[in-house]
Amino acid sequence: MAKSKYRFNPETLTYEKIEYSKKHIFGMGFIYLTSFFVLGFTFMLSWLFFFPSVRETDLMDENSELRVQYKVLNSKIHTIENVLEDIADRDNNIYRVIFEADPIPDEIRKAGIGGINRYAEIESKPNMEVVVETAQRLDVLYKMLYVQTLSFDSVINLAKNKEDMLRCIPGIQPLSNNDITRFSSGFGYRIHPIYKTLKMHTGIDLTAPPGTKIYASGDGVVKRARFVRGYGKSVTVSHGYKYESIYAHMSMILVKPGQKVKRGEVVGLVGNTGTSTGPHLHYEIRKNNQPINPINYFLNDLSPQEYDEMIRISLRPTQTLD
Repeated sequence: MAKSKYRFNPETLTYEKIEYSKKHIFGMGFIYLTSFFVLGFTFMLSWLFFFPSVRETDLMDENSELRVQYKVLNSKIHTIENVLEDIADRDNNIYRVIFEADPIPDEIRKAGIGGINRYAEIESKPNMEVVVETAQRLDVLYKMLYVQTLSFDSVINLAKNKEDMLRCIPGIQPLSNNDITRFSSGFGYRIHPIYKTLKMHTGIDLTAPPGTKIYASGDGVVKRARFVRGYGKSVTVSHGYKYESIYAHMSMILVKPGQKVKRGEVVGLVGNTGTSTGPHLHYEIRKNNQPINPINYFLNDLSPQEYDEMIRISLRPTQTLD
Protein backbone atom coordinates (compact mmCIF):
# COMPACT_ATOMS: atom_id res chain seq x y z
CA MET A 1 0.00 0.00 0.00
CA ALA A 2 1.44 3.40 -1.00
CA LYS A 3 2.40 5.70 1.79
CA SER A 4 0.32 8.86 2.24
CA LYS A 5 2.01 12.24 2.06
CA TYR A 6 1.32 15.07 4.51
CA ARG A 7 1.75 18.82 4.45
CA PHE A 8 2.29 21.08 7.53
CA ASN A 9 -0.36 23.78 7.97
CA PRO A 10 1.20 26.73 9.89
CA GLU A 11 -2.21 28.17 10.70
CA THR A 12 -3.54 25.10 12.44
CA LEU A 13 -0.12 23.86 13.44
CA THR A 14 -1.11 20.42 12.21
CA TYR A 15 -0.13 18.02 9.43
CA GLU A 16 -2.77 17.61 6.83
CA LYS A 17 -2.92 14.71 4.44
CA ILE A 18 -2.27 15.68 0.82
CA GLU A 19 -5.05 14.67 -1.45
CA TYR A 20 -4.17 14.57 -5.22
CA SER A 21 -6.79 15.04 -7.85
CA LYS A 22 -7.05 12.72 -10.80
CA LYS A 23 -5.94 15.53 -13.12
CA HIS A 24 -2.83 16.11 -11.05
CA ILE A 25 -2.07 12.43 -10.90
CA PHE A 26 -2.52 12.14 -14.70
CA GLY A 27 -0.27 15.20 -15.29
CA MET A 28 2.48 13.84 -13.08
CA GLY A 29 2.25 10.48 -14.78
CA PHE A 30 2.52 12.14 -18.18
CA ILE A 31 5.61 14.11 -17.06
CA TYR A 32 7.29 11.01 -15.73
CA LEU A 33 6.43 8.99 -18.84
CA THR A 34 7.65 11.76 -21.14
CA SER A 35 10.89 12.07 -19.21
CA PHE A 36 11.36 8.33 -19.45
CA PHE A 37 10.90 8.33 -23.21
CA VAL A 38 13.19 11.37 -23.64
CA LEU A 39 15.90 9.78 -21.55
CA GLY A 40 15.46 6.48 -23.37
CA PHE A 41 15.61 8.13 -26.78
CA THR A 42 18.68 10.14 -25.77
CA PHE A 43 20.36 6.98 -24.55
CA MET A 44 19.48 5.16 -27.77
CA LEU A 45 20.90 7.98 -29.93
CA SER A 46 24.05 8.06 -27.83
CA TRP A 47 24.41 4.32 -28.22
CA LEU A 48 23.91 4.48 -31.97
CA PHE A 49 26.38 7.37 -32.25
CA PHE A 50 29.18 5.81 -30.24
CA PHE A 51 28.48 2.15 -30.94
CA PRO A 52 27.77 1.14 -34.59
CA SER A 53 25.12 -1.37 -35.36
CA VAL A 54 25.87 -4.87 -36.60
CA ARG A 55 24.96 -3.80 -40.13
CA GLU A 56 27.24 -0.76 -39.93
CA THR A 57 30.04 -2.93 -38.56
CA ASP A 58 29.64 -5.31 -41.47
CA LEU A 59 29.68 -2.41 -43.95
CA MET A 60 32.80 -0.90 -42.38
CA ASP A 61 34.54 -4.25 -42.54
CA GLU A 62 33.48 -4.59 -46.16
CA ASN A 63 34.77 -1.08 -47.01
CA SER A 64 38.05 -1.82 -45.27
CA GLU A 65 38.44 -5.03 -47.28
CA LEU A 66 37.59 -3.17 -50.50
CA ARG A 67 40.29 -0.59 -49.81
CA VAL A 68 42.83 -3.35 -49.27
CA GLN A 69 41.77 -5.00 -52.52
CA TYR A 70 42.02 -1.67 -54.38
CA LYS A 71 45.56 -1.27 -53.08
CA VAL A 72 46.40 -4.76 -54.33
CA LEU A 73 44.75 -3.94 -57.67
CA ASN A 74 46.72 -0.69 -57.99
CA SER A 75 49.91 -2.58 -57.24
CA LYS A 76 49.14 -4.99 -60.10
CA ILE A 77 48.30 -2.05 -62.37
CA HIS A 78 51.69 -0.54 -61.53
CA THR A 79 53.37 -3.80 -62.58
CA ILE A 80 51.44 -3.83 -65.86
CA GLU A 81 52.38 -0.17 -66.45
CA ASN A 82 56.06 -1.05 -66.06
CA VAL A 83 55.73 -3.97 -68.49
CA LEU A 84 53.94 -1.79 -71.06
CA GLU A 85 56.54 0.97 -70.70
CA ASP A 86 59.28 -1.59 -71.33
CA ILE A 87 57.44 -2.87 -74.42
CA ALA A 88 56.94 0.72 -75.63
CA ASP A 89 60.63 1.48 -75.12
CA ARG A 90 61.67 -1.58 -77.13
CA ASP A 91 59.06 -0.77 -79.76
CA ASN A 92 60.41 2.79 -80.22
CA ASN A 93 64.12 2.05 -79.90
CA ILE A 94 64.45 -1.40 -81.47
CA TYR A 95 61.55 -2.54 -83.65
CA ARG A 96 60.67 0.83 -85.17
CA VAL A 97 64.35 1.73 -85.59
CA ILE A 98 65.01 -1.49 -87.51
CA PHE A 99 62.20 -0.70 -89.93
CA GLU A 100 62.95 3.04 -89.96
CA ALA A 101 59.57 4.03 -88.55
CA ASP A 102 59.13 7.14 -86.42
CA PRO A 103 58.81 6.53 -82.67
CA ILE A 104 55.44 7.07 -81.01
CA PRO A 105 55.58 9.97 -78.50
CA ASP A 106 54.58 9.37 -74.88
CA GLU A 107 51.86 12.02 -75.11
CA ILE A 108 50.10 9.78 -77.64
CA ARG A 109 50.75 6.49 -75.85
CA LYS A 110 49.54 7.81 -72.47
CA ALA A 111 46.85 10.21 -73.59
CA GLY A 112 44.06 8.43 -71.71
CA ILE A 113 40.42 8.78 -72.70
CA GLY A 114 39.33 12.25 -73.74
CA GLY A 115 35.95 13.94 -73.73
CA ILE A 116 33.69 14.80 -70.81
CA ASN A 117 34.52 13.90 -67.23
CA ARG A 118 33.51 10.26 -67.09
CA TYR A 119 33.88 10.18 -63.32
CA ALA A 120 31.76 13.18 -62.33
CA GLU A 121 29.00 11.02 -60.83
CA ILE A 122 31.47 8.91 -58.87
CA GLU A 123 33.45 11.94 -57.68
CA SER A 124 30.27 13.49 -56.24
CA LYS A 125 30.06 10.63 -53.75
CA PRO A 126 32.20 10.53 -50.59
CA ASN A 127 35.30 8.37 -50.17
CA MET A 128 35.54 7.47 -53.87
CA GLU A 129 39.07 8.80 -54.52
CA VAL A 130 40.61 5.33 -54.77
CA VAL A 131 37.92 4.18 -57.20
CA VAL A 132 38.40 7.22 -59.46
CA GLU A 133 42.20 6.91 -59.42
CA THR A 134 42.02 3.22 -60.31
CA ALA A 135 39.53 3.85 -63.12
CA GLN A 136 41.71 6.62 -64.58
CA ARG A 137 44.82 4.42 -64.54
CA LEU A 138 42.90 1.61 -66.23
CA ASP A 139 41.78 4.04 -68.94
CA VAL A 140 45.41 5.03 -69.61
CA LEU A 141 46.40 1.35 -69.74
CA TYR A 142 43.60 0.69 -72.22
CA LYS A 143 44.85 3.50 -74.45
CA MET A 144 48.47 2.30 -74.18
CA LEU A 145 47.44 -1.23 -75.16
CA TYR A 146 45.40 0.10 -78.07
CA VAL A 147 48.26 2.27 -79.37
CA GLN A 148 50.75 -0.57 -78.90
CA THR A 149 48.50 -2.94 -80.84
CA LEU A 150 48.35 -0.46 -83.74
CA SER A 151 52.12 -0.02 -83.56
CA PHE A 152 52.75 -3.77 -83.72
CA ASP A 153 50.34 -4.01 -86.67
CA SER A 154 52.41 -1.33 -88.39
CA VAL A 155 55.70 -3.07 -87.56
CA ILE A 156 54.33 -6.39 -88.87
CA ASN A 157 53.39 -4.71 -92.15
CA LEU A 158 56.84 -3.13 -92.33
CA ALA A 159 58.43 -6.53 -91.71
CA LYS A 160 56.37 -8.05 -94.51
CA ASN A 161 57.50 -5.22 -96.81
CA LYS A 162 61.11 -5.24 -95.61
CA GLU A 163 62.39 -6.71 -98.88
CA ASP A 164 60.60 -4.03 -100.85
CA MET A 165 61.92 -1.36 -98.48
CA LEU A 166 65.49 -2.58 -98.88
CA ARG A 167 65.13 -2.35 -102.67
CA CYS A 168 63.76 1.18 -102.44
CA ILE A 169 66.15 2.73 -99.92
CA PRO A 170 69.06 4.40 -101.77
CA GLY A 171 71.70 1.73 -101.15
CA ILE A 172 74.28 1.92 -103.96
CA GLN A 173 76.57 4.53 -105.45
CA PRO A 174 75.06 6.49 -108.34
CA LEU A 175 78.33 6.09 -110.30
CA SER A 176 80.43 3.03 -110.96
CA ASN A 177 83.67 2.82 -108.98
CA ASN A 178 85.59 2.62 -112.25
CA ASP A 179 84.06 5.90 -113.45
CA ILE A 180 84.75 7.99 -110.32
CA THR A 181 88.00 9.93 -110.74
CA ARG A 182 87.77 11.90 -107.51
CA PHE A 183 85.63 12.35 -104.41
CA SER A 184 85.69 16.12 -104.59
CA SER A 185 83.44 17.34 -101.80
CA GLY A 186 81.79 15.81 -98.76
CA PHE A 187 78.60 16.45 -96.82
CA GLY A 188 78.52 19.41 -94.42
CA TYR A 189 79.54 23.05 -94.14
CA ARG A 190 82.32 24.30 -96.43
CA ILE A 191 83.40 27.37 -98.39
CA HIS A 192 81.36 27.55 -101.58
CA PRO A 193 83.72 27.51 -104.62
CA ILE A 194 81.80 30.25 -106.44
CA TYR A 195 80.20 32.40 -103.74
CA LYS A 196 83.19 32.08 -101.36
CA THR A 197 80.93 31.94 -98.32
CA LEU A 198 80.42 29.31 -95.65
CA LYS A 199 77.48 27.24 -96.83
CA MET A 200 75.92 23.88 -96.07
CA HIS A 201 76.73 21.28 -98.73
CA THR A 202 73.68 19.01 -98.64
CA GLY A 203 75.19 16.19 -100.66
CA ILE A 204 78.48 14.86 -102.05
CA ASP A 205 80.33 15.61 -105.29
CA LEU A 206 81.73 12.76 -107.37
CA THR A 207 83.99 13.76 -110.26
CA ALA A 208 83.65 11.72 -113.45
CA PRO A 209 84.11 12.28 -117.20
CA PRO A 210 81.24 14.01 -119.05
CA GLY A 211 78.69 11.52 -120.34
CA THR A 212 79.34 8.99 -117.54
CA LYS A 213 76.20 7.00 -116.74
CA ILE A 214 74.33 7.93 -113.53
CA TYR A 215 72.39 5.11 -111.86
CA ALA A 216 69.30 5.25 -109.64
CA SER A 217 70.43 4.23 -106.17
CA GLY A 218 67.11 2.56 -105.32
CA ASP A 219 63.71 1.62 -106.74
CA GLY A 220 61.30 4.53 -107.00
CA VAL A 221 59.34 6.94 -109.12
CA VAL A 222 60.81 9.99 -110.86
CA LYS A 223 59.41 13.01 -109.05
CA ARG A 224 61.22 15.72 -111.02
CA ALA A 225 63.34 15.70 -114.20
CA ARG A 226 64.18 19.19 -115.46
CA PHE A 227 66.56 22.12 -115.20
CA VAL A 228 66.65 23.58 -111.68
CA ARG A 229 68.46 26.74 -110.72
CA GLY A 230 71.78 25.87 -109.10
CA TYR A 231 71.33 22.14 -109.71
CA GLY A 232 71.25 22.43 -113.50
CA LYS A 233 69.73 19.45 -115.27
CA SER A 234 68.66 17.23 -112.37
CA VAL A 235 66.50 14.28 -111.46
CA THR A 236 64.71 13.67 -108.17
CA VAL A 237 63.55 10.11 -107.43
CA SER A 238 60.98 9.39 -104.72
CA HIS A 239 61.76 6.00 -103.19
CA GLY A 240 58.93 5.85 -100.67
CA TYR A 241 59.55 5.19 -97.00
CA LYS A 242 60.24 8.97 -96.71
CA TYR A 243 63.37 8.77 -98.92
CA GLU A 244 64.31 10.84 -101.96
CA SER A 245 67.54 10.97 -104.01
CA ILE A 246 68.72 13.88 -106.16
CA TYR A 247 71.15 13.72 -109.10
CA ALA A 248 72.35 17.14 -110.30
CA HIS A 249 74.50 18.91 -112.95
CA MET A 250 73.65 16.32 -115.63
CA SER A 251 74.51 16.80 -119.27
CA MET A 252 71.45 14.78 -120.28
CA ILE A 253 68.30 13.57 -118.49
CA LEU A 254 67.16 10.08 -119.60
CA VAL A 255 63.93 9.70 -117.56
CA LYS A 256 60.59 11.49 -117.30
CA PRO A 257 58.46 12.55 -114.32
CA GLY A 258 56.19 9.74 -113.15
CA GLN A 259 58.44 7.06 -114.65
CA LYS A 260 59.19 4.05 -112.43
CA VAL A 261 62.87 3.22 -112.12
CA LYS A 262 64.74 0.26 -110.65
CA ARG A 263 67.96 0.34 -108.66
CA GLY A 264 70.85 0.45 -111.11
CA GLU A 265 68.78 1.89 -113.98
CA VAL A 266 70.40 4.80 -115.83
CA VAL A 267 68.66 8.12 -115.12
CA GLY A 268 71.08 10.54 -116.81
CA LEU A 269 74.66 11.40 -117.77
CA VAL A 270 77.33 13.35 -115.87
CA GLY A 271 77.63 16.97 -116.97
CA ASN A 272 78.49 20.50 -115.90
CA THR A 273 75.14 22.31 -115.91
CA GLY A 274 73.89 24.72 -113.25
CA THR A 275 76.18 26.22 -110.62
CA SER A 276 79.24 24.07 -111.29
CA THR A 277 82.95 24.56 -112.01
CA GLY A 278 83.58 21.21 -113.71
CA PRO A 279 81.98 17.93 -114.81
CA HIS A 280 80.76 15.99 -111.79
CA LEU A 281 77.68 14.54 -110.13
CA HIS A 282 76.16 16.26 -107.12
CA TYR A 283 74.27 13.52 -105.25
CA GLU A 284 71.86 13.95 -102.34
CA ILE A 285 69.74 11.69 -100.17
CA ARG A 286 66.86 13.17 -98.21
CA LYS A 287 64.72 11.59 -95.54
CA ASN A 288 61.62 13.38 -94.30
CA ASN A 289 62.78 16.15 -96.66
CA GLN A 290 65.96 16.59 -94.60
CA PRO A 291 69.38 16.02 -96.25
CA ILE A 292 71.48 13.18 -94.81
CA ASN A 293 75.02 12.08 -95.61
CA PRO A 294 74.90 9.75 -98.66
CA ILE A 295 78.15 7.94 -97.83
CA ASN A 296 76.31 6.21 -94.97
CA TYR A 297 74.45 4.27 -97.69
CA PHE A 298 77.44 3.22 -99.81
CA LEU A 299 78.50 0.12 -97.91
CA ASN A 300 76.72 -2.14 -100.40
CA ASP A 301 79.20 -1.16 -103.13
CA LEU A 302 82.42 -0.80 -101.19
CA SER A 303 84.74 -3.06 -99.30
CA PRO A 304 85.28 -2.10 -95.63
CA GLN A 305 88.66 -0.62 -96.58
CA GLU A 306 87.18 1.43 -99.44
CA TYR A 307 84.33 2.58 -97.22
CA ASP A 308 86.75 3.74 -94.50
CA GLU A 309 88.83 5.55 -97.09
CA MET A 310 85.77 7.34 -98.49
CA ILE A 311 84.76 8.49 -95.00
CA ARG A 312 88.30 9.74 -94.39
CA ILE A 313 88.31 11.67 -97.67
CA SER A 314 84.86 13.11 -97.05
CA LEU A 315 85.97 14.59 -93.71
CA ARG A 316 88.99 16.49 -94.99
CA PRO A 317 88.85 19.91 -96.72
CA THR A 318 88.63 19.47 -100.49
CA GLN A 319 88.38 21.55 -103.65
CA THR A 320 84.66 21.75 -104.40
CA LEU A 321 82.97 21.91 -107.76
CA ASP A 322 79.60 23.40 -106.78
